[in-house]
Amino acid sequence: MFEKFEPTSPLMQTFIATYGPYFKAASYPAKTIVLEEGQVATRVFWIKKGCMRVWLNREGQDVTFQFFLENSLVSSIESFWKGQPSTFTLETIEPTEVWVADKEDIQPLLDSSLNHPEYRDLFIDVIFQRTFDYVNHSLSFIQLTPEQRYLKLFETRPELIKRIPQHYIASYLGISKVHLSRIKNKLFRS
Repeated sequence: MFEKFEPTSPLMQTFIATYGPYFKAASYPAKTIVLEEGQVATRVFWIKKGCMRVWLNREGQDVTFQFFLENSLVSSIESFWKGQPSTFTLETIEPTEVWVADKEDIQPLLDSSLNHPEYRDLFIDVIFQRTFDYVNHSLSFIQLTPEQRYLKLFETRPELIKRIPQHYIASYLGISKVHLSRIKNKLFRS
């Protein structure tokens, strides 16, 4: 969520000093579900080290639609904020270290942060960025071929290509593992 914000910036340091005490350290092994589709999100996770993916079940197949790495704040925002069931599952991909906060612990702080313009703007920016990411990912299925989607991911998020297992990348791109392998072979033939 806050990947683009420099952790040592004064704003982030103040944010961490204000909200840090409400978070508790936790570690999860790879392939741990921390929020299941249909549950109400009551926790928010700040990824210190590791990686998580967001996926949903479509006719028995899991469809990945977002990845989160270090310095990301992750939850089912709609579920967390409105108390409704999550439309997706949140799962670790790698062993992951997080700071986790329960909604009941930080709700008063979230409410008060909206009265501080710099924090309010930070949250609004983050929520809009996540919305833009969803929209761009959805539009890519209309505007781009699978090969173009892979190239765009390769160019804009190379760290994902290096760290994420290929079957999750294929799911994210809306293709099979075999199709992804063909694309990679075609693009990177020596």
